[in-house]
Amino acid sequence: MPADQGQDRTEPASPKKRKEASEKGQVPRSRELTTVTLLLTGAGGLLMLGEGMVAGVTQMTRDSLTISRQEIFDNHALVVNLQSALKIMLDMLAPFFVLLVLAAIFAPLALGGWSFSPKVLTPNWSKLNPIQGIKRVISWRGLMELGKSLIKFIFVLLGAIFLLTSLIDTITNLGREPLLSAMAHFGAILTWSFLMLCLPLLFVVAADVPFQLWDHSRRLRMTRQEVKDEQKETDGDPQVKRRVRERQREITRRRMMAQVPTADVIITNPSHFSVALKYEYSSMSAPVLVAKGVDLIALQIRRVGTEAQVPVVSSPLLARALYHTTELDHEIPVELYRAVAQVLAHVFELRNAGTHTGSEPIEMVDVEVPQELLARQRFGAGPENQ
Repeated sequence: MPADQGQDRTEPASPKKRKEASEKGQVPRSRELTTVTLLLTGAGGLLMLGEGMVAGVTQMTRDSLTISRQEIFDNHALVVNLQSALKIMLDMLAPFFVLLVLAAIFAPLALGGWSFSPKVLTPNWSKLNPIQGIKRVISWRGLMELGKSLIKFIFVLLGAIFLLTSLIDTITNLGREPLLSAMAHFGAILTWSFLMLCLPLLFVVAADVPFQLWDHSRRLRMTRQEVKDEQKETDGDPQVKRRVRERQREITRRRMMAQVPTADVIITNPSHFSVALKYEYSSMSAPVLVAKGVDLIALQIRRVGTEAQVPVVSSPLLARALYHTTELDHEIPVELYRAVAQVLAHVFELRNAGTHTGSEPIEMVDVEVPQELLARQRFGAGPENQ
């Protein structure tokens, strides 16, 4: 039994789920928006281009029917005239068709944006199941579509009744006009009537677009368990991440301990803090902190350093200042140059004189450390101690 079974889908869809839905072709779409856009574009195209198209078709028809006696008996001439007439007609209708194609392409993009999913092209045989089809028809979405169809029918019917009652006199008077004038007038009446019948459908679009956006968000809602599972999948299992961090800290400790024997001095608290410094005059501009730690790690640093005969200096204030102000494998701050220089000079002097074997800590309590550094606890306990 799934963990989220029976839970309410109360959580909004995450960006990850929205992206996955878009890849599957599940984006908000309004068929009413596309349909009404095509109808209005067609009506507008007829208003702009209709007069020219009618005049062109009339002229083409007149020219096509005006045939000489010689062309009547020439089969090749008839074919040439037909091809010419078709070309003229296509040239006249091409702008109108281009408008309709552009409307058909960009109308769906206005709501859900561009979305091409090859998965949609994969055959879904479950859609051929008649039982499932009946369920879709009698579902609340099917009833919603039926309701929209009835509303559109009522709008168009009321609009048609209004137009017929208001234009009845104009239409009956067309018989008194000359033929060409009556045809042009009747075409204008049809075009404007078509546009007026499309305008009420904008109310259907105004209601359908917000509904489709809401319904799309509703269908993508997630349960709290799904949100937790996705968060775990995205960020990783907390237990796995904890084990990875522990492994990284262990690697850092081992690498740090391997650097302790190469240090020139270890400065201690003496019981809580230990930092190991290395300084090579020829290649370093300042001493580098190669190891640091507190409590057990500090004792381990001192033990490893003592075994490698690295001088250990007991200077509590300097040890704490170095620990809190210097990151691993970084140079010490400028403010501690003088204090560290005193320690290194004393250690190098004892080493050159051969009076210190490294088995006993060197006491240096008179090292001056700036007071502002003692208050800096920017880093807290280092990652190797966590």
